[in-house]
Amino acid sequence: MEHSVRELWAESRELLGLHAEDVPRADLPPTPLAFLRDHVSPGRPLIVSAAATRHWPAASLWPTESYLPDALHSTDVSVHLTPSGRADALAPHPRRPGARCFASAHVRRVDFPSAVQLIRGSDPAAGVVAYAQQQDDCLRGEYEAVAGDVDAHVPWASEALGCLPEAVNLWIGNSCSVTSFHKDHYDNIYVVLSGEKHFLLLPPTEHHRLYIRDYPAARYVAEQETEEVPRLKLEIEEPERIVPWSSVDPYPASPEEMAAQASSFPLYFKGPRPIRCTVRAGEMLYLPSMWFHHVSQSPGPNGLTIAVNYWYDMQFDIKYAYFNFMRSLEIKHSPSDASDEAIEGELEEKND
Repeated sequence: MEHSVRELWAESRELLGLHAEDVPRADLPPTPLAFLRDHVSPGRPLIVSAAATRHWPAASLWPTESYLPDALHSTDVSVHLTPSGRADALAPHPRRPGARCFASAHVRRVDFPSAVQLIRGSDPAAGVVAYAQQQDDCLRGEYEAVAGDVDAHVPWASEALGCLPEAVNLWIGNSCSVTSFHKDHYDNIYVVLSGEKHFLLLPPTEHHRLYIRDYPAARYVAEQETEEVPRLKLEIEEPERIVPWSSVDPYPASPEEMAAQASSFPLYFKGPRPIRCTVRAGEMLYLPSMWFHHVSQSPGPNGLTIAVNYWYDMQFDIKYAYFNFMRSLEIKHSPSDASDEAIEGELEEKND
């Protein structure tokens, strides 16, 4: 079974024309027909150059230090706080040594200038990292005062997908915030407006490489709500809630952790390299639904990474049924099939 699934990985990448450092790029936005034919239907990512957003007021205004704090000076927003910058990620279980849980951020409502101050001052060494990542259509909600600075939807994507976006979100952070591997049931148009976003991508066919397992849900809480910069502790949710999540950390913090990860999750570490891409200020990434992605970021000159994304509801069609069938297959890892040389050779042979 493992050998057959590895062949599927190689063949799906070949059909999509994707290699480890190769997400297709377009100098101009595609026509709706070309986008549907070349990217939506096959499930193939695309990066569109800054020509797509040159007409947006946000492209020139949001990277400045003063515009957003002035425009939102009296607006309360949600800021997500974690000790390390890893919200919606695995963390050590607070009550069971050696076990892990799925940890969500502590959410605090503050005025926008205070949120920016918290984000710019984020430091894992100090125990608090702030990230504005509300994900509830927040650009058209708590940030509606600046929503007119970007297009309400992406016209060529809306026409190709046959709908308007279900949600439009605003993301503001710095280099301390990292998003762990996950997938979304949305077709995603992700637009960076300040700084850069760095993506690791895996197609849905490589589901087994991420070792999705069930973890108890937990949440960071403030030890004292009155503190301006709170000390955080992790508490397991009651009643118990289970979250399926990727077990893989692609960037372990130490050689010892790398060895442990590689031993525990060989399908990831001894498989084909993830597809990597960097989305720069002004650029758009089309990320098809069900693609797994891990995201890190670099701030712009204003000290912030700012992005907007448009979530279009996915089509639950035959591809979704195929994905669920593939996900149900059990793979028993065979060490003899797991060498890097074997996998890379297999991919090179397919790509010749």
